Amino acid sequence: MAAPGDNAAPVIIKRKKIVRADGHHGGARKVAYADFVTALMAFFLLMWLLNATTEKQRKGIADYFSPTIPINRISGGGEGDFGGESLFSESWLAQNGIGGSNRTVSEEHQNRGELGMSDQNAEGAAGPESPTVASAGEFAAVSEQLLGRNGESEVSADLLRHIRTRVTDEGLIIELFDLDGAPLFAAGTAEPTPLLQSLSALVVSAAALVTNGVAVEAHTRARPVVAADSPVWTLSSARADAMRGLIEAQGLDGQRLRRVTGYADREPVVRNPLSARNNRVEVILLRYGMSRD
Repeated sequence: MAAPGDNAAPVIIKRKKIVRADGHHGGARKVAYADFVTALMAFFLLMWLLNATTEKQRKGIADYFSPTIPINRISGGGEGDFGGESLFSESWLAQNGIGGSNRTVSEEHQNRGELGMSDQNAEGAAGPESPTVASAGEFAAVSEQLLGRNGESEVSADLLRHIRTRVTDEGLIIELFDLDGAPLFAAGTAEPTPLLQSLSALVVSAAALVTNGVAVEAHTRARPVVAADSPVWTLSSARADAMRGLIEAQGLDGQRLRRVTGYADREPVVRNPLSARNNRVEVILLRYGMSRD
């Protein structure tokens, strides 16, 4: 009992245990971070694989994840039972037995793979007209020789200004184009200038590194006045044929030629359709060459 006259309240001490969320107690945050890092690593791995693989290999991967079914017998990555859109085809509507291709099939627009078109005979041996598939290394060698990057070229800088190369699904495109004051053809005609004759010799020399088929295309700039009978179609076709004659005269085997096409002013490369830069000739070393021995 408290002493008489002592009115002091008793002292109560309450001990509260505090649990801190540190150390090994923060597991949920670490798991979320690990999932994020794993997803990021998978994304970069996917980007690397897309850059390091060929179209044929990508097509095989697409086929693996899009197996064929009875109502959709296409070869290529498909989307939907009846659609069949393919990420790596030139357009859409992949066709049975020949892989991703345009609606109108042509030899130079095939995406051939292990499930695609085969030129083998019944015994399994390659036929006499089996395609020659150019590798990225072969295209790089052609481009380096053409642009003088291999250290052995004596091509003048004036000629190199008129040359651009790029690799597409169709093949290696060698673009020869006009510059101000330096045209490939006489104005308004299909008569090659000495400049184009020199450029065609370079193209033929570089094209000799591979045996793939060749396509020739010509483009012209637009005309400022719309005429009833526009000359751009006939002019571009005539220039494409003139380029074909030049490269054949320079030594290109005519059997390698697959098509000669004029595109008029329908595919300008600069925003101004009247620019002289749109006057150009493209020689394409097709990815799937069909050169005969």
